[in-house]
Amino acid sequence: MYLGLDIGTSSVKVVLIDADQRIVASRSEPLEVERPHATWSEQDPESWVTATSAAIDALCRDHAKELARVRGIGLSGHMHGATLIDKAGRPLRPCILWNDGRSFEEAATLDADPRFRKITGNIVFPGFTAPKLVWVHRHEPKIFGKVAKVLLPKDYVRQWLTGDHASDMSDSAGTSWLDVAKRDWSDDLLAATHLERDQMADLYEGTEATGKLRGVLATRWGMKAPVVAGGAGDNAASACGVGTVAPGSAFVSLGTSGVIFVSNEKFRPNAASAVHAFCHALPKTWHQMGVILSAAAGLEWLSGVTGESAAALSDAVAKAPPAEEPLFFLPYLSGERTPHNDTAARGSFIGLSHQTTSASMARAVMEGVAFAFADCIEALRAAGTEVNRATAVGGGSRSRAWLKIIADVLNLPIDIPAEGDFGAGLGAARLGLIAAENADPIAVCAPPKVQESIKPDKKAVESYRNSFQRYRALYPAIKEALKS
Repeated sequence: MYLGLDIGTSSVKVVLIDADQRIVASRSEPLEVERPHATWSEQDPESWVTATSAAIDALCRDHAKELARVRGIGLSGHMHGATLIDKAGRPLRPCILWNDGRSFEEAATLDADPRFRKITGNIVFPGFTAPKLVWVHRHEPKIFGKVAKVLLPKDYVRQWLTGDHASDMSDSAGTSWLDVAKRDWSDDLLAATHLERDQMADLYEGTEATGKLRGVLATRWGMKAPVVAGGAGDNAASACGVGTVAPGSAFVSLGTSGVIFVSNEKFRPNAASAVHAFCHALPKTWHQMGVILSAAAGLEWLSGVTGESAAALSDAVAKAPPAEEPLFFLPYLSGERTPHNDTAARGSFIGLSHQTTSASMARAVMEGVAFAFADCIEALRAAGTEVNRATAVGGGSRSRAWLKIIADVLNLPIDIPAEGDFGAGLGAARLGLIAAENADPIAVCAPPKVQESIKPDKKAVESYRNSFQRYRALYPAIKEALKS
C-alpha cells in the first residue's frame, strides 16, 4: 500500500492506493485562506498538519489493516509558499501563498538582475518565493533575522512527518533560487536575497526517499516506518497522476488556477514569454507551464455573486445557446502570470446589457478562461513547444460544456480520462510507490485510459479565433483605464 498526501490551497487530500495503483480510499479536510490586506493571501502552516492528521486518522478508522501495509508516502503541495521556520521548527508567521501579490516591487527588482533569468530560466514572478523573502527582509526584519529554514508548504508537512528538512526539484524550481538546468540551489541567487544554503532544504528527486515516517506517527497509524518520497509541486504531481511524463505529452488543469503543462526531455527556458520552465518530478526530465491565476476560481466567484452553484451555472451554459450579443470576461481576479506577469491586472465584464443572464455571464467566464489558456498556448509556441492534444484534469473538468469551449478555442482534442481520480494525490502516491520499491517511474506513471475525446468543431474554431483577437485587445485597454 502507498499513501499520497496532497496539500492543496483549499483542502488537504489523502489517497491510499494498492500495489496495482487502485485507489482503496481517500479522505479530505478543508483549509482556509486569510486575506488580511488587498493582494495578500496567507495560511497558517499548522492548519496543514492539523488537516493532514485528521484525514489520516479518518482513514485509520475504516482502513487500519490497509494502512498497516503502507510502504511508501508521497507528498504534493501548492507551490511557491514562503513558510519561515525558526530553530525549533516552528513557523515564524503565516505562510505567504502562491497567489499573494504584495512583493511585486521586490520581484521587479530581482527580475532586473540578469542572473535570475539566466540561472532559473524564468521571470521572477511576485508569487514566487524569493521576492517574498525580500519583502519580509524589508518589512519584517525581526522575523527575517530568526529564519532558520525556508520551507515550501508540503515540506513543512514533511518536517512533521519525518523531522527532515528536504524538498524535491519540481517544487524548488518555483522559488527563483534553483539552478533549474543543474538541479541545485544557486548560492549567487540565495545571497542576492540575504540567504545562505544552510537555510534551505536538502534537495532530492521526486522519486527518491528523503527519510522515514517518525516512530510516534508510525505507531499512531499502525505503520512500519514507510519511506517518504521527495514528491512534487502540485502540477508536477498531477502530471504523474495523469501520466504526463513522456516528452510532448500535455494536460490542461481547471483547478483554482489554470495550467497548460507540457513534459520536456530537456530544459527549455524562454522567460520572455512568461512561460514557467521547471524540473519535473522524475529525474532528467523538465516541463513547461503556462499559468493563469483564476480558472475554476472565476466560476466560483460568479457563483458567490449570483447565488447559483457552479454546477448549476455550468448546466445552464450547456442548455442555453450562446448570447446574440458578444460578452467578454477577463479572468484576472488575482492578477495574471502567463503571458502578462501583472499582479495589478483585474477582471472585467465587457458587453453587459439588459439581456445578460447568469447563464450568459457563466459562458463568458468559461470563454474568458479558455482565451487565457489560448494566450498560454501562444506563449508556449514562442518558447518552442507545440501542443497537439491535452488531457483534462481538475475540478472544473467535470463540466463537459467548459471542455467543449476549451477544445474549440484552442483547436485541440481534449481527452477525458476514464472514471477515476488522476490528480495530484494519486501522483504523490505513485512517487511514494517508486521510492519504496525502486520502480520504473515511466511504467508507474502511465496515462489512464481515455473515456472520451472532445474534438474541436471547425465552425466554432473559426468563430472563436475572431473572438480571441478581440479579447486580446481588451487587456491593454482595461489596464490603461484602471491607471487613469
